[in-house]
Amino acid sequence: MAKIKVIHPITRLIIGGAQQNTMETCTCLNRNRFAAQIISGPQTGPEGEIISEVRKRGIPLTIIPELVREVHPVKDLIALQKLANFFKKEKPHIVHTHSSKAGILGRWAARMAGVPVIIHTVHGWGHHSYQKSFVRQLYVFLEKKAAPFTDMLIAVSNLTMQMGLKDRIGTEKKYTVIHSCINVDEFCAPSVDPASLKKELGIPLQRPVVGTVSRLSQQKNPVDFVRMAALVKQAVPECKFLFVGDGALRAQTEALIARLNLEQDMFILGLRTDIPELLSCMDVFTLTSLWEGLPRVIPQAMAAGVPVVANNVDGSAEVIQDGVNGFLIPPHNVSIMAERVIQLLNDSTLRKDMGLRGRQTALREFSLNDMIRKIEALYDDLLSGRGIEV
Repeated sequence: MAKIKVIHPITRLIIGGAQQNTMETCTCLNRNRFAAQIISGPQTGPEGEIISEVRKRGIPLTIIPELVREVHPVKDLIALQKLANFFKKEKPHIVHTHSSKAGILGRWAARMAGVPVIIHTVHGWGHHSYQKSFVRQLYVFLEKKAAPFTDMLIAVSNLTMQMGLKDRIGTEKKYTVIHSCINVDEFCAPSVDPASLKKELGIPLQRPVVGTVSRLSQQKNPVDFVRMAALVKQAVPECKFLFVGDGALRAQTEALIARLNLEQDMFILGLRTDIPELLSCMDVFTLTSLWEGLPRVIPQAMAAGVPVVANNVDGSAEVIQDGVNGFLIPPHNVSIMAERVIQLLNDSTLRKDMGLRGRQTALREFSLNDMIRKIEALYDDLLSGRGIEV
């Protein structure tokens, strides 16, 4: 029996939620039934890259040099034509796009090539309230134009879907919600003992640790993490802070750390692959993002049994029940975030109970196997609706 050919265009293969989701989907789809491949632009940057990991996993990968994140009319037109030519040559049954630029160009190219089924996963809309009005309106306009010939929009959270409907991008029947899930077992049982890793990091075993896994970017808002840490430090002087990640705002963040006299207490660890182990070293996990689709790092921290304090934005509010399996904080309200972190550090019973309830949430709602089965079922349904049996 012929396999179902699926091509996943994505703008760039940096270390990020959308990219990890795409790689895990291509890895875990039933290889007896599906032949999946990725097509991407070449850009990476200080956020790191997973191009090498995609190739290591044996996922076919094609790089289009002109597929860049920035708006560039000439390169965009070339990328559009190259994508269409690629689809005509490969004749996929499904094109399943990810991220804003590849999502727009990939869907138009798939339509030009006559691909039977076109899907787009909304990991987070390209437009948000922090953009200039004309930029936001442009992204909304482009999404509206692509929606009519998109067979299905996969939203990673219900709030993501509601945002799209509010902006009149597609109709409700065009949407389905499939959470971006994780390998829960990997985070429940890290391979390295937390005590030995804390020793390696130079943190005494009994010192409490507050951390985050994020990017040093405007969206992730690292300066609020530093400001929160300064307030926590006043109440819990022995506390240490870990920032796992990198990005364009590193110099600005390090300058603020120095200005607030946190150089001996906060460690920016840069890009790391041992995320489950680092999470296991944390007593409290925080996330100061200003907008999100559904941040995979929250269920990752929950699976590790670490209580989460996060900004109340978009998909974060769908994972966290405030006061039950974590705390939700109004964006930029650093003082309240610090209060919640201090509360958890000072109450070991609350910390343990909230961590346990978070783990139950991760196990119940964020299993990678469940996500893959839902995606496979969606592929089958859409192909069947086109009268295609493979």
